[in-house]
Amino acid sequence: MVTTDVQLFETQDGSHSVLSGRYGVSYHSRYGAIRESMHVFIEAGLRLRGFAKDDLAVFEMGLGTGLNALLTWLEARAHGWKVRYAAVETDPLPLEVVDQLNYADTLGKPEAQGFLRRIHESPWGAPIQFDKDRFTFSKVRKSLEEVHLPDSEYDVVYFDAFAPDVQPELWTEDIFCKLWLAMAPGGVLTTYSAKGAVRRALKAAGFEVEKLPGPPGKREMTLARKPAAI
Repeated sequence: MVTTDVQLFETQDGSHSVLSGRYGVSYHSRYGAIRESMHVFIEAGLRLRGFAKDDLAVFEMGLGTGLNALLTWLEARAHGWKVRYAAVETDPLPLEVVDQLNYADTLGKPEAQGFLRRIHESPWGAPIQFDKDRFTFSKVRKSLEEVHLPDSEYDVVYFDAFAPDVQPELWTEDIFCKLWLAMAPGGVLTTYSAKGAVRRALKAAGFEVEKLPGPPGKREMTLARKPAAI
């Protein structure tokens, strides 16, 4: 079953986001969905590792609309990076909502719509490839608590769960320990949240944590690094 209780709306940068009826919150900042995703996940996370290592494994907590995956694919194509992208999602969007997303028009990238359609309609647990295997995408329909993650695999983690007061079970030391073990030495985890409790849980899990300037509408965000030498 897919999530049906959702409402599409336009954010301040002109790009779409979705309001979750189940949780009563939006998938992105109302100040701009693309603007937030670029700032928090691409600029602070993917580029940080991509310019140091051109063969990347990326993990996303919460596929959502697929915007982060789309921006990662476009970035990888622009720089010639090879990317293996894995995501977990428990509440997939219906394809009729996916087909209404305006990211292709907003970005001026007509190929984006086909990418979004493919990743959302692809079978769970079955990797699909783009650009002659330069970009591999896979998704599983499991919670982060129950999914099995490989050891020392991911160079970049996009931690894009709903806020700590909405999904507190995902912002714990245990969850961050699980991600720490799944990340390669030198890997980075980025998230829009800058709550003190989140930073403390990340530090307790073994990460080196720093605050960065946030996207429009947020003063700060968080970057966490797994030390290069363990």
